[in-house]
Amino acid sequence: MKIRATQAIMECLLEQGVDTVFGYPGGTILNIYDELYRYQDRIHHVLTAHEQGAAHAADGYARSTGKVGVCFATSGPGATNLTTGIATAHLDSSPVVFITCNVGENLLGKDAFQEVDSTGIAMPITKATFLVRDAATIPDVMRQAFAVAATGRPGPVLIDFLKNVTAPSQMIDYDFVPWRENRRLESLRSLNASHQLKNPEPNRQDIEKLLEMIGQAKKPFLICGGGVVRGRAHREFGEFAEKLDAPVAITVMGGGGFPGGHSLTTGMIGMHGSRASNVACDECDLLIAVGCRFSDRVALDPATFASQAKIVQIDIDRAEIDKNVLTDHHIIGSARKVLALLNEKMPQYHHDVWKQYILPMRAPSVAAESEVLTPQQILDVIQRQAPKDTMVATDVGQNQMWAIKYLHFNYPGQLLTSGGFGTMGFGLGAAIGAQMGNPDKRVIHITGDGCFRMNCHELCTVEHYHLPIISVVFNNGTLGMVRQWQNLIYDKRFSATTLDRGPDFVKLAEAYGLKGYRVRTRVEMEAALDKALADGCGAVIDCVLDIDEMVRPMVAAGSPITDFLLKEGTT
Repeated sequence: MKIRATQAIMECLLEQGVDTVFGYPGGTILNIYDELYRYQDRIHHVLTAHEQGAAHAADGYARSTGKVGVCFATSGPGATNLTTGIATAHLDSSPVVFITCNVGENLLGKDAFQEVDSTGIAMPITKATFLVRDAATIPDVMRQAFAVAATGRPGPVLIDFLKNVTAPSQMIDYDFVPWRENRRLESLRSLNASHQLKNPEPNRQDIEKLLEMIGQAKKPFLICGGGVVRGRAHREFGEFAEKLDAPVAITVMGGGGFPGGHSLTTGMIGMHGSRASNVACDECDLLIAVGCRFSDRVALDPATFASQAKIVQIDIDRAEIDKNVLTDHHIIGSARKVLALLNEKMPQYHHDVWKQYILPMRAPSVAAESEVLTPQQILDVIQRQAPKDTMVATDVGQNQMWAIKYLHFNYPGQLLTSGGFGTMGFGLGAAIGAQMGNPDKRVIHITGDGCFRMNCHELCTVEHYHLPIISVVFNNGTLGMVRQWQNLIYDKRFSATTLDRGPDFVKLAEAYGLKGYRVRTRVEMEAALDKALADGCGAVIDCVLDIDEMVRPMVAAGSPITDFLLKEGTT
Protein backbone atom coordinates (compact mmCIF):
# COMPACT_ATOMS: atom_id res chain seq x y z
CA MET A 1 0.00 0.00 0.00
CA LYS A 2 1.05 3.62 -0.50
CA ILE A 3 1.80 5.66 2.62
CA ARG A 4 3.80 8.75 3.51
CA ALA A 5 7.56 8.22 3.86
CA THR A 6 7.46 9.53 7.41
CA GLN A 7 4.55 7.21 8.17
CA ALA A 8 6.70 4.31 6.97
CA ILE A 9 9.36 5.33 9.50
CA MET A 10 6.80 5.15 12.30
CA GLU A 11 5.37 1.85 11.05
CA CYS A 12 8.87 0.36 10.91
CA LEU A 13 9.44 1.41 14.53
CA LEU A 14 6.22 -0.35 15.48
CA GLU A 15 7.36 -3.44 13.55
CA GLN A 16 10.39 -3.57 15.85
CA GLY A 17 8.26 -3.33 18.97
CA VAL A 18 9.40 0.23 19.70
CA ASP A 19 7.08 2.09 22.05
CA THR A 20 9.51 4.67 23.48
CA VAL A 21 11.94 7.05 21.78
CA PHE A 22 14.18 9.74 23.24
CA GLY A 23 15.09 12.92 21.45
CA TYR A 24 15.16 16.63 20.77
CA PRO A 25 13.49 18.23 17.71
CA GLY A 26 14.86 20.77 15.24
CA GLY A 27 14.32 22.13 11.76
CA THR A 28 15.40 19.27 9.50
CA ILE A 29 13.67 16.55 11.52
CA LEU A 30 10.36 18.40 11.87
CA ASN A 31 8.62 16.25 9.26
CA ILE A 32 9.36 13.17 11.35
CA TYR A 33 8.21 14.90 14.54
CA ASP A 34 5.04 15.99 12.78
CA GLU A 35 4.35 12.35 11.92
CA LEU A 36 5.23 11.31 15.47
CA TYR A 37 2.41 13.60 16.65
CA ARG A 38 -0.02 11.33 14.84
CA TYR A 39 1.49 8.26 16.55
CA GLN A 40 1.72 9.65 20.07
CA ASP A 41 -0.79 7.09 21.36
CA ARG A 42 1.54 4.27 20.25
CA ILE A 43 5.04 5.73 20.45
CA HIS A 44 5.95 7.70 23.57
CA HIS A 45 8.52 10.44 23.00
CA VAL A 46 10.74 11.53 25.91
CA LEU A 47 12.02 15.09 25.49
CA THR A 48 15.34 15.55 27.27
CA ALA A 49 17.19 18.77 28.05
CA HIS A 50 20.06 18.03 25.64
CA GLU A 51 20.72 15.62 22.77
CA GLN A 52 23.54 13.97 24.70
CA GLY A 53 21.08 13.22 27.49
CA ALA A 54 18.73 11.67 24.93
CA ALA A 55 21.55 9.51 23.57
CA HIS A 56 22.46 8.23 27.04
CA ALA A 57 18.79 7.68 27.86
CA ALA A 58 18.28 5.54 24.76
CA ASP A 59 21.45 3.66 25.70
CA GLY A 60 20.29 3.12 29.29
CA TYR A 61 16.92 1.95 28.00
CA ALA A 62 18.65 -0.59 25.77
CA ARG A 63 21.01 -1.88 28.46
CA SER A 64 18.29 -2.24 31.07
CA THR A 65 15.61 -3.83 28.89
CA GLY A 66 17.62 -5.84 26.38
CA LYS A 67 15.73 -4.09 23.57
CA VAL A 68 17.11 -1.74 20.93
CA GLY A 69 17.02 1.89 22.07
CA VAL A 70 15.93 4.68 19.73
CA CYS A 71 17.05 8.32 19.69
CA PHE A 72 16.01 11.26 17.45
CA ALA A 73 17.98 14.45 16.74
CA THR A 74 18.12 17.15 14.12
CA SER A 75 21.01 18.08 11.82
CA GLY A 76 24.18 20.01 12.59
CA PRO A 77 24.71 20.62 16.31
CA GLY A 78 21.82 18.30 17.13
CA ALA A 79 23.59 15.42 15.42
CA THR A 80 27.05 16.30 16.73
CA ASN A 81 25.68 16.51 20.27
CA LEU A 82 24.91 12.79 19.92
CA THR A 83 28.48 11.75 19.19
CA THR A 84 29.58 11.23 22.80
CA GLY A 85 26.50 9.10 23.41
CA ILE A 86 27.07 7.13 20.22
CA ALA A 87 30.70 6.46 21.14
CA THR A 88 29.64 5.43 24.64
CA ALA A 89 27.19 2.89 23.22
CA HIS A 90 29.79 1.68 20.72
CA LEU A 91 32.54 1.00 23.27
CA ASP A 92 30.09 -0.85 25.55
CA SER A 93 28.29 -2.77 22.77
CA SER A 94 24.86 -1.27 23.42
CA PRO A 95 22.24 -1.55 20.64
CA VAL A 96 20.81 1.87 19.82
CA VAL A 97 19.41 3.17 16.53
CA PHE A 98 20.08 6.91 16.17
CA ILE A 99 17.83 8.71 13.68
CA THR A 100 18.86 12.14 12.41
CA CYS A 101 17.86 14.31 9.47
CA ASN A 102 20.04 16.45 7.26
CA VAL A 103 19.53 19.28 4.80
CA GLY A 104 17.76 18.62 1.52
CA GLU A 105 19.46 17.08 -1.52
CA ASN A 106 19.68 20.46 -3.26
CA LEU A 107 21.68 21.90 -0.33
CA LEU A 108 23.91 18.92 0.39
CA GLY A 109 27.60 19.84 0.26
CA LYS A 110 26.93 23.59 0.13
CA ASP A 111 27.59 24.39 3.80
CA ALA A 112 23.91 25.10 4.32
CA PHE A 113 22.54 26.17 7.69
CA GLN A 114 23.10 23.34 10.21
CA GLU A 115 24.58 21.01 7.60
CA VAL A 116 27.16 18.46 8.76
CA ASP A 117 28.34 15.09 7.46
CA SER A 118 26.61 13.10 10.21
CA THR A 119 27.31 9.69 8.70
CA GLY A 120 30.97 10.53 8.14
CA ILE A 121 31.38 11.68 11.75
CA ALA A 122 29.58 8.63 13.13
CA MET A 123 31.18 6.00 10.90
CA PRO A 124 34.12 5.13 13.23
CA ILE A 125 31.85 4.85 16.29
CA THR A 126 28.96 2.81 14.89
CA LYS A 127 28.38 -0.66 13.48
CA ALA A 128 26.83 0.93 10.39
CA THR A 129 25.63 4.28 9.04
CA PHE A 130 22.99 4.96 6.39
CA LEU A 131 22.43 8.17 4.43
CA VAL A 132 18.90 7.86 3.01
CA ARG A 133 18.51 9.73 -0.28
CA ASP A 134 15.64 7.65 -1.72
CA ALA A 135 12.37 7.41 0.21
CA ALA A 136 11.59 4.03 -1.36
CA THR A 137 14.48 2.43 0.61
CA ILE A 138 13.15 3.51 4.02
CA PRO A 139 11.57 0.18 5.07
CA ASP A 140 14.64 -1.85 4.06
CA VAL A 141 17.06 0.57 5.73
CA MET A 142 15.04 0.73 8.95
CA ARG A 143 14.78 -3.05 9.19
CA GLN A 144 18.45 -3.59 8.51
CA ALA A 145 19.48 -0.91 11.01
CA PHE A 146 17.66 -2.69 13.82
CA ALA A 147 19.00 -6.07 12.74
CA VAL A 148 22.59 -4.84 12.62
CA ALA A 149 22.27 -3.09 15.99
CA ALA A 150 20.99 -6.23 17.73
CA THR A 151 22.76 -9.07 15.93
CA GLY A 152 26.19 -10.44 16.74
CA ARG A 153 28.07 -8.06 18.99
CA PRO A 154 25.44 -5.36 19.62
CA GLY A 155 26.13 -1.73 18.93
CA PRO A 156 24.83 1.62 17.66
CA VAL A 157 23.63 2.38 14.13
CA LEU A 158 22.97 5.82 12.62
CA ILE A 159 20.33 6.59 9.98
CA ASP A 160 20.51 10.09 8.47
CA PHE A 161 17.51 11.10 6.30
CA LEU A 162 17.76 13.97 3.84
CA LYS A 163 14.96 16.42 4.55
CA ASN A 164 13.38 16.09 1.11
CA VAL A 165 13.08 12.32 1.68
CA THR A 166 10.75 13.04 4.62
CA ALA A 167 8.63 15.64 2.80
CA PRO A 168 4.84 15.19 3.26
CA SER A 169 4.49 14.69 -0.50
CA GLN A 170 6.77 11.63 -0.50
CA MET A 171 4.63 8.51 -0.90
CA ILE A 172 6.14 5.01 -0.94
CA ASP A 173 5.08 1.37 -1.08
CA TYR A 174 4.98 -0.28 2.32
CA ASP A 175 3.91 -3.69 3.62
CA PHE A 176 3.95 -4.51 7.33
CA VAL A 177 6.56 -7.13 8.30
CA PRO A 178 6.41 -8.46 11.90
CA TRP A 179 9.75 -7.88 13.59
CA ARG A 180 10.40 -11.59 14.16
CA GLU A 181 10.28 -12.10 10.40
CA ASN A 182 12.73 -9.25 9.93
CA ARG A 183 15.37 -11.60 11.29
CA ARG A 184 15.31 -13.42 7.96
CA LEU A 185 16.39 -10.28 6.12
CA GLU A 186 17.14 -12.10 2.89
CA SER A 187 16.05 -9.08 0.85
CA LEU A 188 18.26 -6.76 2.88
CA ARG A 189 21.62 -8.48 2.54
CA SER A 190 22.36 -6.68 -0.71
CA LEU A 191 22.19 -3.33 1.10
CA ASN A 192 25.20 -4.11 3.25
CA ALA A 193 26.61 -7.59 2.76
CA SER A 194 29.54 -6.89 5.11
CA HIS A 195 27.29 -7.13 8.17
CA GLN A 196 26.72 -10.59 9.56
CA LEU A 197 23.01 -10.82 10.24
CA LYS A 198 23.09 -13.90 12.43
CA ASN A 199 25.27 -14.99 15.33
CA PRO A 200 28.28 -17.21 14.58
CA GLU A 201 27.80 -20.88 15.41
CA PRO A 202 30.38 -22.22 17.92
CA ASN A 203 32.78 -24.85 16.60
CA ARG A 204 32.10 -28.16 18.38
CA GLN A 205 35.77 -29.17 18.27
CA ASP A 206 36.66 -25.92 20.05
CA ILE A 207 34.12 -26.84 22.74
CA GLU A 208 35.71 -30.30 23.15
CA LYS A 209 39.19 -28.82 23.40
CA LEU A 210 38.14 -26.46 26.19
CA LEU A 211 36.52 -29.33 28.08
CA GLU A 212 39.86 -31.19 27.89
CA MET A 213 41.73 -28.12 29.17
CA ILE A 214 39.27 -27.81 32.06
CA GLY A 215 39.80 -31.47 32.97
CA GLN A 216 43.56 -30.89 33.25
CA ALA A 217 43.37 -27.65 35.30
CA LYS A 218 44.07 -27.54 39.02
CA LYS A 219 43.64 -23.78 39.51
CA PRO A 220 40.99 -22.51 37.07
CA PHE A 221 39.79 -18.92 37.16
CA LEU A 222 36.81 -17.30 35.43
CA ILE A 223 36.23 -13.73 34.24
CA CYS A 224 32.65 -12.58 33.68
CA GLY A 225 32.71 -9.84 31.06
CA GLY A 226 30.18 -7.56 29.43
CA GLY A 227 29.34 -10.16 26.81
CA VAL A 228 27.59 -12.22 29.48
CA VAL A 229 25.39 -9.22 30.29
CA ARG A 230 24.72 -8.16 26.69
CA GLY A 231 23.93 -11.74 25.71
CA ARG A 232 21.70 -12.28 28.76
CA ALA A 233 23.80 -15.40 29.44
CA HIS A 234 23.77 -15.01 33.24
CA ARG A 235 21.98 -18.30 33.95
CA GLU A 236 24.31 -20.29 31.70
CA PHE A 237 27.35 -18.55 33.18
CA GLY A 238 26.15 -19.24 36.73
CA GLU A 239 25.72 -22.95 35.98
CA PHE A 240 29.14 -23.08 34.33
CA ALA A 241 30.86 -21.34 37.26
CA GLU A 242 29.29 -23.65 39.82
CA LYS A 243 30.16 -26.76 37.81
CA LEU A 244 33.73 -25.53 37.39
CA ASP A 245 33.80 -24.63 41.10
CA ALA A 246 36.32 -21.86 40.54
CA PRO A 247 36.79 -18.23 41.67
CA VAL A 248 35.00 -15.68 39.46
CA ALA A 249 36.11 -12.10 38.81
CA ILE A 250 33.62 -9.63 37.35
CA THR A 251 34.69 -6.80 35.05
CA VAL A 252 33.12 -3.36 35.22
CA MET A 253 30.93 -4.23 32.24
CA GLY A 254 30.19 -7.70 33.62
CA GLY A 255 28.26 -6.38 36.63
CA GLY A 256 25.03 -8.36 36.86
CA GLY A 257 26.36 -11.25 34.79
CA PHE A 258 27.18 -13.19 37.95
CA PRO A 259 25.80 -12.43 41.43
CA GLY A 260 28.01 -9.99 43.29
CA GLY A 261 27.35 -11.75 46.59
CA HIS A 262 27.95 -15.29 45.31
CA SER A 263 30.33 -17.44 47.34
CA LEU A 264 32.66 -17.77 44.30
CA THR A 265 32.80 -14.06 43.48
CA THR A 266 36.15 -12.35 43.99
CA GLY A 267 35.07 -8.90 42.84
CA MET A 268 36.56 -6.59 40.22
CA ILE A 269 39.75 -7.40 38.33
CA GLY A 270 42.42 -5.05 37.03
CA MET A 271 43.43 -1.50 37.94
CA HIS A 272 41.03 -1.32 40.89
CA GLY A 273 40.59 -5.07 41.16
CA SER A 274 40.45 -6.82 44.49
CA ARG A 275 43.50 -8.63 45.84
CA ALA A 276 41.60 -11.92 45.46
CA SER A 277 40.86 -11.32 41.77
CA ASN A 278 44.29 -10.03 40.81
CA VAL A 279 46.21 -12.72 42.68
CA ALA A 280 43.97 -15.43 41.23
CA CYS A 281 44.66 -14.06 37.75
CA ASP A 282 48.38 -14.04 38.41
CA GLU A 283 48.56 -17.57 39.86
CA CYS A 284 45.85 -19.57 38.04
CA ASP A 285 46.76 -22.30 35.55
CA LEU A 286 43.67 -21.84 33.35
CA LEU A 287 41.95 -18.50 32.77
CA ILE A 288 38.60 -18.55 30.96
CA ALA A 289 37.34 -15.10 29.97
CA VAL A 290 33.73 -14.95 28.77
CA GLY A 291 32.69 -11.84 26.84
CA CYS A 292 35.76 -9.93 28.03
CA ARG A 293 37.98 -8.02 25.61
CA PHE A 294 40.98 -7.66 27.99
CA SER A 295 41.01 -3.86 27.95
CA ASP A 296 43.93 -1.89 29.34
CA ARG A 297 42.02 -1.50 32.63
CA VAL A 298 41.90 -5.31 33.03
CA ALA A 299 45.13 -6.47 31.39
CA LEU A 300 47.27 -3.55 32.46
CA ASP A 301 50.49 -5.24 31.34
CA PRO A 302 49.62 -7.80 28.64
CA ALA A 303 53.12 -9.31 28.77
CA THR A 304 52.69 -10.45 32.39
CA PHE A 305 48.91 -10.92 32.45
CA ALA A 306 47.99 -14.44 33.66
CA SER A 307 51.55 -15.47 32.82
CA GLN A 308 51.25 -18.89 34.51
CA ALA A 309 47.96 -19.78 32.82
CA LYS A 310 46.59 -21.07 29.59
CA ILE A 311 44.30 -18.28 28.47
CA VAL A 312 40.94 -19.03 26.84
CA GLN A 313 38.74 -16.31 25.36
CA ILE A 314 35.05 -16.81 24.51
CA ASP A 315 33.65 -13.96 22.44
CA ILE A 316 31.07 -13.29 19.76
CA ASP A 317 33.39 -10.88 17.94
CA ARG A 318 36.35 -12.51 16.18
CA ALA A 319 38.09 -9.12 16.01
CA GLU A 320 38.58 -9.18 19.79
CA ILE A 321 40.50 -12.47 19.78
CA ASP A 322 44.23 -11.93 20.40
CA LYS A 323 43.77 -8.16 20.00
CA ASN A 324 44.98 -7.21 23.48
CA VAL A 325 46.12 -10.50 25.04
CA LEU A 326 47.39 -13.54 23.16
CA THR A 327 45.28 -16.61 23.89
CA ASP A 328 46.04 -20.32 23.97
CA HIS A 329 42.53 -21.19 22.81
CA HIS A 330 39.38 -19.34 21.83
CA ILE A 331 35.77 -20.02 20.93
CA ILE A 332 33.79 -17.71 18.63
CA GLY A 333 30.10 -17.52 19.46
CA SER A 334 27.50 -15.98 21.72
CA ALA A 335 28.23 -16.48 25.41
CA ARG A 336 24.83 -18.02 25.92
CA LYS A 337 25.23 -20.66 23.20
CA VAL A 338 28.85 -21.53 24.02
CA LEU A 339 28.16 -21.90 27.74
CA ALA A 340 25.06 -24.00 27.10
CA LEU A 341 27.13 -26.40 24.98
CA LEU A 342 29.83 -26.57 27.66
CA ASN A 343 27.27 -27.15 30.41
CA GLU A 344 25.76 -30.08 28.51
CA LYS A 345 28.99 -32.07 28.68
CA MET A 346 30.92 -30.71 31.65
CA PRO A 347 30.94 -32.79 34.85
CA GLN A 348 30.95 -31.33 38.35
CA TYR A 349 34.43 -30.31 39.50
CA HIS A 350 35.74 -29.51 42.99
CA HIS A 351 38.68 -27.18 43.49
CA ASP A 352 38.60 -26.82 47.26
CA VAL A 353 42.34 -26.26 47.83
CA TRP A 354 42.48 -23.50 45.21
CA LYS A 355 39.34 -21.81 46.55
CA GLN A 356 40.57 -21.99 50.12
CA TYR A 357 43.70 -20.14 49.03
CA ILE A 358 42.02 -17.38 46.96
CA LEU A 359 38.63 -16.66 48.52
CA PRO A 360 39.90 -15.62 52.01
CA MET A 361 41.75 -12.74 50.29
CA ARG A 362 38.44 -10.97 49.73
CA ALA A 363 38.10 -7.78 51.76
CA PRO A 364 35.50 -7.59 54.56
CA SER A 365 32.18 -6.30 53.27
CA VAL A 366 31.13 -4.52 56.47
CA ALA A 367 31.50 -0.74 56.43
CA ALA A 368 33.78 0.53 59.17
CA GLU A 369 32.30 2.91 61.73
CA SER A 370 33.42 6.49 61.37
CA GLU A 371 32.30 9.89 62.61
CA VAL A 372 32.60 11.27 59.09
CA LEU A 373 30.73 9.86 56.12
CA THR A 374 32.63 7.38 53.92
CA PRO A 375 31.82 6.02 50.45
CA GLN A 376 31.43 2.51 51.81
CA GLN A 377 28.90 3.72 54.39
CA ILE A 378 26.84 5.44 51.68
CA LEU A 379 26.77 2.32 49.55
CA ASP A 380 26.11 0.07 52.53
CA VAL A 381 23.01 2.14 53.29
CA ILE A 382 21.86 1.84 49.68
CA GLN A 383 22.50 -1.92 49.68
CA ARG A 384 20.48 -2.38 52.88
CA GLN A 385 17.59 0.05 52.36
CA ALA A 386 16.87 0.09 48.62
CA PRO A 387 14.81 -2.71 47.07
CA LYS A 388 17.03 -5.64 46.10
CA ASP A 389 16.21 -5.31 42.41
CA THR A 390 17.06 -1.58 42.32
CA MET A 391 18.84 -0.52 39.15
CA VAL A 392 21.97 1.59 39.53
CA ALA A 393 23.30 4.02 36.92
CA THR A 394 26.72 5.44 37.65
CA ASP A 395 28.79 8.23 36.24
CA VAL A 396 32.56 7.80 35.89
CA GLY A 397 35.47 8.02 38.29
CA GLN A 398 35.66 7.31 42.00
CA ASN A 399 31.86 7.16 42.39
CA GLN A 400 31.78 4.45 39.71
CA MET A 401 34.53 2.33 41.23
CA TRP A 402 33.10 2.58 44.74
CA ALA A 403 29.63 1.60 43.51
CA ILE A 404 30.90 -1.44 41.62
CA LYS A 405 33.14 -2.45 44.50
CA TYR A 406 30.56 -2.26 47.30
CA LEU A 407 27.18 -2.95 45.67
CA HIS A 408 26.00 -6.39 44.56
CA PHE A 409 24.46 -6.68 41.10
CA ASN A 410 22.52 -9.84 40.43
CA TYR A 411 20.94 -9.61 36.98
CA PRO A 412 21.81 -8.14 33.56
CA GLY A 413 20.86 -4.50 33.23
CA GLN A 414 20.92 -3.85 36.97
CA LEU A 415 24.19 -1.91 36.59
CA LEU A 416 24.41 0.81 33.95
CA THR A 417 27.86 2.32 33.62
CA SER A 418 30.19 3.67 30.94
CA GLY A 419 33.08 1.22 31.01
CA GLY A 420 34.82 1.58 27.66
CA PHE A 421 34.48 5.29 26.89
CA GLY A 422 34.41 6.48 30.50
CA THR A 423 31.81 9.16 29.88
CA MET A 424 31.28 11.70 32.64
CA GLY A 425 27.64 12.73 32.42
CA PHE A 426 26.40 9.30 31.34
CA GLY A 427 24.62 8.41 34.55
CA LEU A 428 21.52 10.60 34.77
CA GLY A 429 20.53 10.10 31.14
CA ALA A 430 21.03 6.34 31.51
CA ALA A 431 18.95 6.39 34.70
CA ILE A 432 16.13 8.14 32.84
CA GLY A 433 16.21 5.51 30.10
CA ALA A 434 16.26 2.67 32.62
CA GLN A 435 13.35 4.14 34.56
CA MET A 436 11.31 4.62 31.40
CA GLY A 437 11.98 1.04 30.39
CA ASN A 438 11.40 -0.40 33.87
CA PRO A 439 8.66 1.68 35.50
CA ASP A 440 8.06 -0.90 38.26
CA LYS A 441 11.65 -0.77 39.54
CA ARG A 442 13.54 1.86 41.49
CA VAL A 443 16.55 3.51 39.86
CA ILE A 444 19.38 5.14 41.78
CA HIS A 445 21.86 7.41 40.02
CA ILE A 446 25.31 7.42 41.64
CA THR A 447 27.50 10.34 40.63
CA GLY A 448 30.32 12.61 41.70
CA ASP A 449 30.16 16.37 42.04
CA GLY A 450 32.24 16.76 38.87
CA CYS A 451 30.10 14.39 36.83
CA PHE A 452 26.84 15.82 38.16
CA ARG A 453 27.72 19.26 36.82
CA MET A 454 27.79 17.69 33.36
CA ASN A 455 24.29 16.22 33.44
CA CYS A 456 22.29 17.94 36.20
CA HIS A 457 20.21 19.81 33.62
CA GLU A 458 18.41 16.50 33.02
CA LEU A 459 16.78 16.94 36.43
CA CYS A 460 14.10 18.82 34.50
CA THR A 461 13.39 15.58 32.61
CA VAL A 462 13.20 13.65 35.88
CA GLU A 463 10.71 16.17 37.28
CA HIS A 464 8.58 16.57 34.17
CA TYR A 465 7.98 12.86 33.71
CA HIS A 466 7.60 12.25 37.46
CA LEU A 467 10.46 9.75 37.55
CA PRO A 468 11.37 8.52 41.06
CA ILE A 469 15.11 8.61 40.33
CA ILE A 470 17.35 9.34 43.32
CA SER A 471 20.69 10.99 42.48
CA VAL A 472 23.30 10.27 45.16
CA VAL A 473 26.17 12.75 44.78
CA PHE A 474 29.58 11.77 46.17
CA ASN A 475 30.62 15.35 46.85
CA ASN A 476 34.29 15.56 47.76
CA GLY A 477 34.84 19.00 46.22
CA THR A 478 37.21 17.70 43.55
CA LEU A 479 37.58 15.66 40.41
CA GLY A 480 38.31 12.74 42.67
CA MET A 481 39.90 10.13 40.41
CA VAL A 482 42.12 12.70 38.71
CA ARG A 483 43.13 14.09 42.11
CA GLN A 484 43.92 10.54 43.24
CA TRP A 485 46.37 10.16 40.35
CA GLN A 486 47.80 13.60 41.08
CA ASN A 487 48.20 12.57 44.73
CA LEU A 488 49.95 9.28 44.01
CA ILE A 489 51.78 9.85 40.73
CA TYR A 490 52.10 13.61 40.18
CA ASP A 491 53.63 14.55 43.56
CA LYS A 492 50.45 16.27 44.81
CA ARG A 493 50.37 18.86 42.03
CA PHE A 494 46.61 19.38 42.07
CA SER A 495 46.28 21.12 38.73
CA ALA A 496 42.71 22.25 37.87
CA THR A 497 40.93 19.56 39.88
CA THR A 498 39.58 21.37 42.94
CA LEU A 499 35.87 22.19 42.59
CA ASP A 500 35.59 25.06 45.06
CA ARG A 501 32.49 26.52 43.43
CA GLY A 502 28.73 26.16 43.10
CA PRO A 503 26.09 25.10 42.67
CA ASP A 504 24.48 24.13 45.93
CA PHE A 505 23.06 20.75 44.87
CA VAL A 506 20.23 20.84 47.40
CA LYS A 507 19.04 24.24 46.14
CA LEU A 508 19.55 23.05 42.56
CA ALA A 509 17.25 20.08 43.17
CA GLU A 510 14.64 22.39 44.68
CA ALA A 511 14.95 24.76 41.71
CA TYR A 512 13.95 21.86 39.46
CA GLY A 513 11.01 21.02 41.71
CA LEU A 514 12.66 18.02 43.36
CA LYS A 515 13.57 17.18 46.96
CA GLY A 516 17.14 17.88 48.07
CA TYR A 517 19.02 16.51 51.09
CA ARG A 518 22.54 17.13 52.41
CA VAL A 519 24.12 14.43 54.57
CA ARG A 520 27.38 14.31 56.52
CA THR A 521 26.94 11.14 58.60
CA ARG A 522 25.70 7.61 58.13
CA VAL A 523 22.63 8.34 60.25
CA GLU A 524 21.73 11.33 58.08
CA MET A 525 22.25 9.21 54.96
CA GLU A 526 19.92 6.51 56.28
CA ALA A 527 17.22 9.08 57.05
CA ALA A 528 17.54 10.88 53.70
CA LEU A 529 17.43 7.69 51.61
CA ASP A 530 14.50 6.33 53.60
CA LYS A 531 12.58 9.57 53.00
CA ALA A 532 13.48 9.71 49.31
CA LEU A 533 12.42 6.10 48.74
CA ALA A 534 9.15 6.60 50.62
CA ASP A 535 8.26 9.80 48.74
CA GLY A 536 8.46 8.00 45.40
CA CYS A 537 9.57 11.07 43.49
CA GLY A 538 12.84 12.42 42.13
CA ALA A 539 15.42 13.53 44.68
CA VAL A 540 19.06 14.54 45.11
CA ILE A 541 21.13 13.44 48.12
CA ASP A 542 24.31 15.52 48.46
CA CYS A 543 26.84 13.41 50.41
CA VAL A 544 29.72 15.44 51.85
CA LEU A 545 33.00 13.49 51.72
CA ASP A 546 36.64 14.19 52.51
CA ILE A 547 38.54 15.60 49.54
CA ASP A 548 41.25 12.93 49.78
CA GLU A 549 39.07 9.81 49.83
CA MET A 550 40.66 7.25 47.54
CA VAL A 551 39.59 4.14 45.64
CA ARG A 552 41.47 1.14 46.96
CA PRO A 553 43.17 -0.97 45.77
CA MET A 554 44.91 0.53 42.78
CA VAL A 555 47.48 -0.74 40.31
CA ALA A 556 49.25 1.83 38.15
CA ALA A 557 48.58 1.71 34.41
CA GLY A 558 51.00 -0.60 32.59
CA SER A 559 52.08 -2.41 35.75
CA PRO A 560 51.76 -6.12 36.60
CA ILE A 561 48.33 -6.87 38.00
CA THR A 562 49.57 -7.64 41.53
CA ASP A 563 51.85 -4.59 41.81
CA PHE A 564 49.49 -2.59 44.04
CA LEU A 565 50.18 1.12 44.32
CA LEU A 566 47.44 1.27 46.96
CA LYS A 567 46.41 -1.78 48.93
CA GLU A 568 42.88 -2.78 49.77
CA GLY A 569 41.31 -0.90 52.66
CA THR A 570 38.00 0.27 54.01
CA THR A 571 37.69 3.19 51.57
